[in-house]
Amino acid sequence: MRLGGPVDTDESDPNAWIADLEERGYRAAAAPVGPDASDETVRAYREAAEAADVEIAEVGAWGANPISDDPETRAAGIDQCQRALQLADDLGARCAVDVAGSRGETWDGPHPENFSDETFYRIVDAVQEIVDGVEPEDAVYTLEPMPWIYPHDVESYRRLVDAIDREAFGVHFDPVNMITSPRRHARDAEFVREFVAEFGDDIEVVHLKDVTLADELTVHVDEVRPGAGELDYHVLLSVLDDLDDDLPVLLEHLDSEQAYERARAYVREVADEVGATL
Repeated sequence: MRLGGPVDTDESDPNAWIADLEERGYRAAAAPVGPDASDETVRAYREAAEAADVEIAEVGAWGANPISDDPETRAAGIDQCQRALQLADDLGARCAVDVAGSRGETWDGPHPENFSDETFYRIVDAVQEIVDGVEPEDAVYTLEPMPWIYPHDVESYRRLVDAIDREAFGVHFDPVNMITSPRRHARDAEFVREFVAEFGDDIEVVHLKDVTLADELTVHVDEVRPGAGELDYHVLLSVLDDLDDDLPVLLEHLDSEQAYERARAYVREVADEVGATL
């Protein structure tokens, strides 16, 4: 596995980006530039990453809603995701990633129709259009799991993979986003094993977070820093260690470098305890 996380990036200086990653011991990172970057800049970052043996994990298409009920929003979402996938291919990244979208006004929020059959097949159509419009050589398109839309568990992700039926569609693993009930929280190790056993080396990127279940009604499941919750990291890192040696595992959503430092230390400590290569 390759641990990664965010760093402040001066888009004009790939060497400074590499230095920031190396200072933190990161061997993977999210894309340091966006689709509007010049070809020269993209090429410079790709060459810098290759020279430093840094894996560019993902290009985010965050904010895109390719399944919106509004035709203009949907078209803009498809275009944004296609541009992200093209950038991933040009940059040498493993994948482009977005959430599936939403039937509501918020691109990543809940809506009563998000779990309908119509929405499922709208996601299928959108992903096929994104992938077919780009035809990437190496990168793949992925969907980050979310609590309130497909894919939200092993079964729904498998259904999507089978229905989309494209080699350029891969799997994105964010276990915390799928721990949405007290039952799954209580059996998180079982869930992690099931997901990894089902998708194996089709998993392109993993997001590392943690989760805690509050002792109050009705149900409060909160994302926290790795090591500050109850997710079974010993099982998570053990099963991921059996996959691709270059699998990027990315820290995210923390509010300070001190928090990232604590998260890095915890992940590395658990990796040492279970004998996982990080």
